[in-house]
Amino acid sequence: MLQTSPAPFRSILVIQTKFMGDLVLASALAENLRLEFPGARLVFLCEARFESFVLAHGIASEVVTFSRARMRGTTLERAKELYAMVRALRRFRFDLTIDLTDSKTSRIITGFVNAKTRVGYDPPERPLRLLERQPANVFAKPYGFGGQHYLYRYLSPLQALGIGLRVAVPRIQPLPVETAKALALLGKNHLRPNAFVVVHAGASFEGRRWQPERFAAAIVEITGETGLDVVLVGGPDEHGIAERIVARTAPSVVNLVGQLSLERLLAVLAQARLFLGNESGPMHMAAAVGTPVVGLFGSTDPSRWGPVGVSSIALRPPMPCNCVARGLCRWPDPSKACCVWRLEVKPVVDAVLELLSRTEVKLERAI
Repeated sequence: MLQTSPAPFRSILVIQTKFMGDLVLASALAENLRLEFPGARLVFLCEARFESFVLAHGIASEVVTFSRARMRGTTLERAKELYAMVRALRRFRFDLTIDLTDSKTSRIITGFVNAKTRVGYDPPERPLRLLERQPANVFAKPYGFGGQHYLYRYLSPLQALGIGLRVAVPRIQPLPVETAKALALLGKNHLRPNAFVVVHAGASFEGRRWQPERFAAAIVEITGETGLDVVLVGGPDEHGIAERIVARTAPSVVNLVGQLSLERLLAVLAQARLFLGNESGPMHMAAAVGTPVVGLFGSTDPSRWGPVGVSSIALRPPMPCNCVARGLCRWPDPSKACCVWRLEVKPVVDAVLELLSRTEVKLERAI
């Protein structure tokens, strides 16, 4: 079923239960929906730790949250969490749901919410299992608007609804209060705006993390060649990675791992000269604020998941991979494939120097 002209939707649910990078990409869909239906109530279903970021930056007007830990718990815990989600969602009386997650659980949620218009993908990312039903009644192409990047998968529901594309890439502006606090934090650490490189050495899965020792070696070369400072960022669970890098680098490396909220991280990224890191949420956040990006990839294809909307270089070892993690690697699952470990230090340093040389310092960011 293809709807050729948009209906006057008043209450819209976007189901996006994945990770930070997915939320950043989905923010472009949200902006298009907001422009098309300015009076609509736009609600995101997302993990609880993203709630403040989504609301503070206006990605959605309201949020319903869930606990990923409980959804991965016992059968009883999963059932209770799912029941609580559906109960909270049904209070909104949605007339449009858009299922970006495209999973068994998200289809169950879509069915229980039972909006009049329900957008899903045809075909789904994974074939429906036995007895599993597709509750959607409007079907989006896997990749709309002629694009092959995953961003276009998240924009594809617009095309299915007959809505034109007005905002093609995510753009998220830091909050003024967070910019002021970020500048104060940088000053406290003797860092100048546009004179430092942000490095994120973490990722959601071990196989996506370039070795900390290689990050350290790259940092030493980059700081020696450019005179730029380096700021390490990451979540509280990435302290061990940061410590391994700091132990092998100069004192000029500032370790802010575990110290930044998502809102403040965005503000710090906006002040950076360049971002260097693994395929991760912070990589997409850096791109969304216009900071040049050098992204490190393994089995995941950068043409599908690379940074969008900014000057960038995506590095990936030659494929097919000559496995360096036998017994640990679970190829072809990109979440468990360790191909990024095959990247050497020199190409990474060269990419950083090249991107610095072809991008201009944007002094207005600090204003």
